[in-house]
Amino acid sequence: MLDPRVLLDPATDAVRKLARRGFALDVTSLEKLLAGRNSAIQRGDEARSESKRVAAAVKAAGRGGDPQERDALVARARELKGVVAAAEEEHRELEAELQDFLLGVPNLPSDDLPDGASDEDAEQVRVWGEPAQLDFTPLDHVDIGEKLGILDLPRATKLAGPRFAVLRGKGAALERAIARYLLDLHTQQHGYTEWSVPTLVNRVTMTGTGQLPKFEQDLFKTGVADRELYLIPTAEVPLTNLHAKETLAVEDLPLAYTAHTPCFRSEAGSYGRDTRGLIRLHEFSKVELVRIVDAETSRAELEVLLSHAEAAMQGLGLAYRVVRLAAGDIGFSAEYTYDIEVWLPGQQKYREISSVSDFGTFQARRAGIRTKAKDGRRGFAATLNGSGLPVGRTLVAILEQGQQADGSVRIPDALVPYTGFTELTP
Repeated sequence: MLDPRVLLDPATDAVRKLARRGFALDVTSLEKLLAGRNSAIQRGDEARSESKRVAAAVKAAGRGGDPQERDALVARARELKGVVAAAEEEHRELEAELQDFLLGVPNLPSDDLPDGASDEDAEQVRVWGEPAQLDFTPLDHVDIGEKLGILDLPRATKLAGPRFAVLRGKGAALERAIARYLLDLHTQQHGYTEWSVPTLVNRVTMTGTGQLPKFEQDLFKTGVADRELYLIPTAEVPLTNLHAKETLAVEDLPLAYTAHTPCFRSEAGSYGRDTRGLIRLHEFSKVELVRIVDAETSRAELEVLLSHAEAAMQGLGLAYRVVRLAAGDIGFSAEYTYDIEVWLPGQQKYREISSVSDFGTFQARRAGIRTKAKDGRRGFAATLNGSGLPVGRTLVAILEQGQQADGSVRIPDALVPYTGFTELTP
């Protein structure tokens, strides 16, 4: 969430920046809400001040003063009490309207991002690894998985419908191995603290990271007794909100957290896209990376976070590239985003496997994550998150990049200690 004063400050140039991501800021409505709220606050403060003076005058008039004057003062005191109550009610209503307005405004994209609104407008930053030159026609991961006997989509559809998957045998073992490798890498080499967190969270938690109210249609909603709960779309949600409504000491930052969780997404609006296989499922698992940092260091911390996600790719020997997303293609809460795209021989193209984003203080303002420095300076933290990595898409990349002419798949060396096998065979 953004400070309304910042949005209206000409120096911020918020209208132009938001237009780059296709959002038209209604300045008139914002000014009206802010002016109305401030007016209600001022009226209430003035009435309370006068009420104190009248109360003192009533007390003085009671000590031998004019009874008529005292009655008039008592009547004025009652009147002022009503003025205060009305001003407070108006303030509450306008504050709620202002908060609803601000919750619908996305973050300001960085001026460093390219213009555009699709993945075709992204800028390539670097390429790592050479896509293998295969002397046979590569298969996609679905055909590979079915020939190997490790992927069963028909039975998944029988169990839950489209966009679910069942892995068996060495496929399930490989999935588990990927998650263990990623957790060990990030906790033992990159300094992340592992958490086990709920996959059901409340509305306040979802609002804190920006999933609500904007993206309610993309979430799976349920309930327990009288509680409204949502299945998390990513571990970013509970990990970031661990410190909601808290004040963190700047000297204790950065905080680096990771968790392996199932993730649930309705994929509303994406039907017809990636309906085959493991690329876009309703349920998948992911190892997420979250960093909570001093706001002044967030962009440098984004490079650190990116390097950790890249290290996972490089450790698995997967060819990939890094791209800088266009201003109109970043997420609602982000101000700057890199995508890591892995090479998929079966599609003959790079496909997104990880996004790492700097949210600035946007999420921290929503969640109430504040900071305090030793010199007394107070502010909001900055938050960052990235996939480090999604298990399903990593498995897809391993199947496609590791496929051999005889139908077998070579397992990355880094995973062999976790799998106990070096290849998958039909």
